[in-house]
Amino acid sequence: MRVMVFVKATEDSEKGVLPTPELLEAMGKYNEELVDAGILVAADGLKPSSEAKRIGFDGAGRTVIDGPFAETRELVAGFWLWEVKDMDEAVAWVNRCPNPMPGPSEIEIRPLFEMADFAETLTPEVAELHDRTREKLSGA
Repeated sequence: MRVMVFVKATEDSEKGVLPTPELLEAMGKYNEELVDAGILVAADGLKPSSEAKRIGFDGAGRTVIDGPFAETRELVAGFWLWEVKDMDEAVAWVNRCPNPMPGPSEIEIRPLFEMADFAETLTPEVAELHDRTREKLSGA
């Protein structure tokens, strides 16, 4: 099962406050454990939403919205993509994580859709397109 693990933003992360050397070291060691366990697929931190853009969709129309964005607690400051056996394993790994922020913080775990989740509506053509895309990504 693949999960996206979100480090939620805080007022400090939205102000661009960088982590301490101690936190960078602790997170580096944690990421190394994830790699050694064969769980980590990808990970990175995100810059504050003041440097972000959102694109609003309405039919064929598009609107570009400049950051910063309100509701800091709803924003994402970083992420991991993990391959785990189940949600319990993901929760266990998050419980081992150093606190990613200097104060109170939250981490959210969300499962990714797998092609099997679309079995009722998946056509052979779409399945083939998906397989080709995955092959291209794995070869990149």
